[in-house]
Amino acid sequence: MVEHSQTSNEITSDYAAVGGGAAISSVVDLFYQSVLADPQLVGYFEGTDLARLKRHQVQLVSQVMGGPVSYEGADLAEAHRGRGITDADFGRVVEHLIAALAAHSVPEDIVGRVVQALGATQGDIVTAR
Repeated sequence: MVEHSQTSNEITSDYAAVGGGAAISSVVDLFYQSVLADPQLVGYFEGTDLARLKRHQVQLVSQVMGGPVSYEGADLAEAHRGRGITDADFGRVVEHLIAALAAHSVPEDIVGRVVQALGATQGDIVTAR
């Protein structure tokens, strides 16, 4: 029987694999460019502090990807309460994030894990059925 030892070099978080904070910030910037250009979604962001929102999104994506960053924004259910977000709108947002990740050559397995984590939040974000 052969035992395998793992060193810290063999274990890489998704956060590190994609290039860390700078890469995630770039993904989030592209993501919001797409979302804000989408007529189906842009209305949700009227009057929103976009710099703050982007900062929280970078934190959230970084945390989901195993980075050394913790999300410090509002509870997701509270942050989205009363916005009337539909399943279709949630799906569009996910599509934009997938496209931003793909544009940054993020491997499909990592994209899949991010999408799975997003799917777990859908019940907190979608308030219009």
